[in-house]
Amino acid sequence: MVIAKKMNPFISEDEYLNGEKFSDIKHEYIDGSVYAMSGASANHNRIAGNLYRKLGNHLENSPCQPYTSDMKVKIGSKYFYPDVLVDCNNLSGDSYFTQNPTLIIEVLSKSTRQIDRKIKLESYLNITQLQEYILIEQDFVDVEVIRRRAGWQSKHYFLGEEVTFESVNLTVSVEDIYHRVDNSDVKEWLLKKAKEAIENDVE
Repeated sequence: MVIAKKMNPFISEDEYLNGEKFSDIKHEYIDGSVYAMSGASANHNRIAGNLYRKLGNHLENSPCQPYTSDMKVKIGSKYFYPDVLVDCNNLSGDSYFTQNPTLIIEVLSKSTRQIDRKIKLESYLNITQLQEYILIEQDFVDVEVIRRRAGWQSKHYFLGEEVTFESVNLTVSVEDIYHRVDNSDVKEWLLKKAKEAIENDVE
């Protein structure tokens, strides 16, 4: 999702949480300030949806469960709505947030890139149980995986490669992550594959 604008000057966490239950618009909360969220593009939804489906199928018989962008993450006095997260703590049915997700995925855009790479990154790395933070570009192909096991160092994956989300033992191709996504990198990749298929048929 995209942070649109800052709302009221200061409200308490309880005021924020109570108000969010009845709000038609989602808001993120950062140290007393509330920020309204605007909608996301088709490409954004396709990437998040592709990963949510992959994770849901993979974790069907697991104690871990994926959640979409309606589930908040609480870190100190901050509440964020990741695009996709996985929690393995058997949240109660009336939970509106988690404090210890295992995996967090954010889909980036020009308007969210700085927030996701700085404010959210610094906050997420303080989560005790977090094992991986995944940042995925929607306007071009780049899947960045930041793993606790690797000292939070980044590793990038591109079309033609596979990504393993070690925290949940799921391997998925970058092509599948970008299934139906409409950007120039994906178009060029699909055109290249089509040409190769024709050449192989001729041979």
